[in-house]
Amino acid sequence: MLSAVMDYLRSCWGPASPTGPPRRGSDAAGRQDGLLWYKDGGQVVDGEFSMAVVQANNLLEDHSQVESGPLSATDPSLQGTFVGVYDGHGGPETARYINDHLFNHLRRFASEHKCMSADVIRKAFRATEEGFISVVSSQWSLRPQLAAVGSCCLVGVICSGTLYVANLGDSRAVLGRLVKGTGEVLAMQLSAEHNASYEEVRRELQAAHPDDPHIVVLKHNVWRVKGIIQITRSIGDVYLKKPEFNREPLHAKFRLQETFRRPLLSSDPAITVHQIQPTDKFIIFASDGLWEHLSNQEAVDMVQSSPRNGIARRLVKAAMQEAAKKREMRYSDLKKIDRGVRRHFHDDITVIVVFFDSNATATAAWSRPTVSLRGGGVPIPSNTLAPFSVPTELNSSY
Repeated sequence: MLSAVMDYLRSCWGPASPTGPPRRGSDAAGRQDGLLWYKDGGQVVDGEFSMAVVQANNLLEDHSQVESGPLSATDPSLQGTFVGVYDGHGGPETARYINDHLFNHLRRFASEHKCMSADVIRKAFRATEEGFISVVSSQWSLRPQLAAVGSCCLVGVICSGTLYVANLGDSRAVLGRLVKGTGEVLAMQLSAEHNASYEEVRRELQAAHPDDPHIVVLKHNVWRVKGIIQITRSIGDVYLKKPEFNREPLHAKFRLQETFRRPLLSSDPAITVHQIQPTDKFIIFASDGLWEHLSNQEAVDMVQSSPRNGIARRLVKAAMQEAAKKREMRYSDLKKIDRGVRRHFHDDITVIVVFFDSNATATAAWSRPTVSLRGGGVPIPSNTLAPFSVPTELNSSY
């Protein structure tokens, strides 16, 4: 019954906008092709964008958005573009919550500060984390498993010639920069990843927990925090941040045997502030489902050598082709595999490419496009949570 209801809702799939109705047009809300959702092209304040999402999990755990126009609730002159990629784990609830709240928090703090800044972004992340913790607390007796749901959170904000990249987890933002002397476009990673597979991340975690020799554990040849989760920063995962949620009635498979005195995971984002140069051509924002199959330079080369329109969809297809090749199967056969089972072959994949337009900053504010688009997800009304079921096992990448 639940499956039938979800299939019906998915057939009605479309963006839910926190700031107004979706833009009109034949492709305004994106299009669906099986498990693939895509928006091949569109205009934003700072240039153009392309967006695509392919589902692999039974419930889509990747959520994403592009918002372009006023970045302040009170100052219409503060224009820019906001990109968010939220890669959930343990369920879709946290990623959907971020999609519903983070951008609104950012606009509120930008209004208070009367500018865009790293501090504004950091406060928006903190408010989103605190809001989700409040949801977990209020639903603890009815839905304790929400304490074990979390999400990576990758955000890009382009405003007045400055690019801000903020990240929790292992999604990735990669810039394509032209080398004038050779004409090559080189990949520059602008996001810091928080995954225990990196030695420097393990050292950081060990330094923060000097009294816990088992803060990171090598389990099945994979480094994990307490042997449970690979990422070291997230929104949600409340049971690993607040010991009062590491107990019954939380499902036993999630609970740590021992208690802890300080949070095991952090929600403080790593933020990069980059002044956009004339040689900066585009930036790719993507969940780790893409980067499991394509290197930074491979993705940049594909964007540089392909038409802009539909490039996000082509990147998703390239990742799926690599996934099929690794399993010695045809791409056409992989496409026939349904959600849920598809997760054994590749993860949910979200890709958003933004092309910089050096002339955009000179464009009159009134003529700039306003965009509010969500890439994928079931259109459940705002401030509600998706049906939750305890997974048989945590996703292998977390």
